[in-house]
Amino acid sequence: MRILVVNGPNLNLLGERRPEIYGTATLAELEQSCRQWGAALGLEVETFQSNHEGAIIDRLHDARGRCDAVVLNPGALAHYSYALHDAVEAIALPVVEVHLSDITAREEWRARSVVSPACAATITGRGADGYREALALLARRDQASAR
Repeated sequence: MRILVVNGPNLNLLGERRPEIYGTATLAELEQSCRQWGAALGLEVETFQSNHEGAIIDRLHDARGRCDAVVLNPGALAHYSYALHDAVEAIALPVVEVHLSDITAREEWRARSVVSPACAATITGRGADGYREALALLARRDQASAR
């Protein structure tokens, strides 16, 4: 099973930007962890990060026929990007939305994700472990559908 892990705007600054909220691991370290966690679950993990909404949507479209599922941290795009919501719906792949912080416990404008309704699941507030949980969820889902 091939999984695309997509990280949105500002996640390239992980480890530097607000470490008290987002942690001290860098994006490169997070991506490496995702590949290792995926390998332990029998998954092949491909990673991508962009600060540009259109590039993220293009990469999601490109995942059709190449990947079996997506782990998506849309960053702040989660709170207003109906285009990203529509892209998640359009690709017809299971997508698990992940947020490092608990978006419901932060600023009022962050409390709601417009992307979540298009996703198979949403994991928030678990830091990098949220990515591990998303990968495990997708692996279990794949195993269940194989039965």
